[in-house]
Parts: sequence; structure tokens; C-alpha cells
Amino acid sequence: MYKRTGLVVGTLTAAIMSTSALAETTLTISTWAGPNHGINTIVWPTWGAWIEEATEGRVTVDVVHDLGPPDSQMAMVADGIADATWIFHGYNAGRFELTKLPEFPTFEEFSSENASAAYWRTHQEYLAEAGEHRGVDVVAAGVHGPGWIFTSEKVETLDELEGKRIRVGGGVMGDLSNALNLTGVALPPTGVYEAGSQGVIDGAMLVPEGLRSFRVAEIFPYTLKVDGGFYRGSFTIAVNPMFWDRISAEDREAIEAVSGEQLSRLFGYMMDVSDVRGVEFAEELGHTFTELGEEDLETLRGISDEMIAEWAEEVTEERGVDALAAIEYFREQLEDAAEEGSVVSLVPNEYK
Repeated sequence: MYKRTGLVVGTLTAAIMSTSALAETTLTISTWAGPNHGINTIVWPTWGAWIEEATEGRVTVDVVHDLGPPDSQMAMVADGIADATWIFHGYNAGRFELTKLPEFPTFEEFSSENASAAYWRTHQEYLAEAGEHRGVDVVAAGVHGPGWIFTSEKVETLDELEGKRIRVGGGVMGDLSNALNLTGVALPPTGVYEAGSQGVIDGAMLVPEGLRSFRVAEIFPYTLKVDGGFYRGSFTIAVNPMFWDRISAEDREAIEAVSGEQLSRLFGYMMDVSDVRGVEFAEELGHTFTELGEEDLETLRGISDEMIAEWAEEVTEERGVDALAAIEYFREQLEDAAEEGSVVSLVPNEYK
């Protein structure tokens, strides 16, 4: 009898332990930017807080640094090395083409938060069906701030840029560098400081947040800028589909409820905040900002129109998506998103 009672107690204990293990699931996130980058100080802790609250503590988040370089993140999550990550599409040459959609110059100012919301809607409406993210589940889409050109010497015209060794990161910025006759040097943003300080490059295409987070203002004291940016950058936040098997349907639904457009807006909000901080940091160092002149703006508009036309023809034929309709939808959503409230009220004060 005692043996039987012991067996029953042991079985109950094992069941309780099993339930406890299921109840405390960790979502492991791979991150590749430095610890002070906004993705690590704003996005991951905020999303983690949302997830923990939404699942009543059954799912928590663990952020792991330096599991692999930026161009390995897609494969890393697909292979289950991490459960989630953020992907910059320009680092995956050849795989992503539709994701260039929000990267083309607009020559209009708009927040990264609104752009990210518009991009998420466009991804869901047009882009997801093409399956460019096969192997992972996209839970958010993001757009970074206006891409500017930072240089070691003052540049005021497009002609003065010709031949200069400029860091590029793929996507539209790579296409643009070719159109502007630059000598593009492929580098992740984490490599810009070293390359610039050693004279390997004359400048970099990057966003304002890079002035501070990647210490670009310390090596390149000049910026050539355009309203809305020479380009934007396209990102997604992706999760390994097998992660959902480790949690209940209820918790998956709860996580998805605090992802999607809400998480996309959070990503864009982070970029907006980081850009402001980057510009302020550069101004403290005496940085010089120069606006591109009207004649060169017309040249750039012509280049942009050609790039969009070539892109649309290619992806419509090869990816089966009506690219011109998709980009028009994205621009409509930009206006709609701007009329809606910001995600900032949902961000804990300690992460703003």
C-alpha cells in the first residue's frame, strides 16, 4: 500500500512539475546590435513586459547578445538556435526583394512609427503571400529613420559624392550607391567606426541614430540630408514557428495580440527616439548638417522613379505581387497611420 501511495504521490509530483515547466516558457531573442542600441533598451524590454503581462507570467523573454552576425539571424531562428530575432533585409542579398518597398525615397517627412505601422499593414495585405520569410513567422515589420550620408569632408552636391568610398548595407541603399556612382563598401553598422577611423571609408549611409549608437559622429563630422531620407531601411521581427508548440493556444493568442501592428509601432517609435538622441549627440560635437539643393533633389527624384519602376517590374513578374498597387497602398496607410495615436502610452516609463 505504501508503495502504491508513493507511486501516486510521485505521479502527481511529476505532473505538477510538468505543468510548472509548461507554465514558465522562455522566449529566447537573438540580438546583434550593441547593448545601448534602442532595440535592446526599448523594444525587447517593452515587448517582454507586454508578453509577461499578457500571459500572466507564463511566458518570459531572455535577450541573448552576439549569437551571430546580422546576416545570419534569419537562418538562426529558422534553425531554432534562437526563438526570435530582428532581421535587416538588406543583409540577405537575393532573398528579399519585396521588402525594398518602404525603402525608396519619399521626399516627405514622416515618423518611423507611422511608417512601421503602414509597412505592417502592407506586409499583411500584399507581401506575406510571396513567402519571402519561409521558415519563420513574421510578428512585426519595421522601418528605420531617414537614411543620410555622413562624411569625413563636407559634401554639398551629388557630384562631390562621386567615387567616394561610402559604407552601404544592401537593399535600396546599395542600388542608390550604384546610381550615384559611389564606391559602395558593404559593412554592418557595427563596423563603421573602425573602418572610418582607419580611413578605409570616406563616409557612410546610415540613419541619425547611428551618430550616437554606432559613434559615427565621432569620425564623420558632416551630414548630407534629404527630407524623408535618401532611403529607409526594412526590418522584420520573426519567431521560429516551433516556439508556438511550447505554449498554449491561449498564450500564443495573447502574444500575437501584443505583436503585429503594436510591436511594429514600438519598433518605429524606438527609431524615432534614437534618431533624436543621435542628432543631439552630434550637435554637441559640433556636427554640420547640409540640405541637398533643389537641382540635385530633382536628379534624385528621377533616380528614385527609375529604381521604383525597375523594382516593380521585376518583383511583379518574379514574386507574383502587384508591386505598384502595394506601394500605393503603403503610401495611403502612411497617411492613415499618422492620424492614429502613438504607441508611446503603452511603453513603460523606464524604457522610454
